[in-house]
Amino acid sequence: QVQLVESGGGLVQPGGSLRLSCAASGFTFSINSMGWYRQAPGKQRELVATISGGGNTNYRDSVKDRFTISRDNPKKTVYLQVNSLKSEDTAVYYCNRWPNQIDTWGQGTQVTVSS
Repeated sequence: QVQLVESGGGLVQPGGSLRLSCAASGFTFSINSMGWYRQAPGKQRELVATISGGGNTNYRDSVKDRFTISRDNPKKTVYLQVNSLKSEDTAVYYCNRWPNQIDTWGQGTQVTVSS
């Protein structure tokens, strides 16, 4: 059974940091590229960052130099370190395979940036 479980979100002040985690199961994690996505209220889900099985990374422009995606293949876990958070980063964050997404998304983890 394919499963994605995100965690690590919370309420932080502008400029704060969080480390998001996503535990994956039910597919061959190490050979799949993974992505972090986010969905803000009233907006479409958007791709934030991707990482290949070998560790090559890409980021959307608005998060470059602030977010870092990483993975631990033996633990089947992908991480997103989010620094220098801004109010516009407020969203529910999800992980999934990239580009061939799994149909069933996890519950996501809420990140709220507010003073």
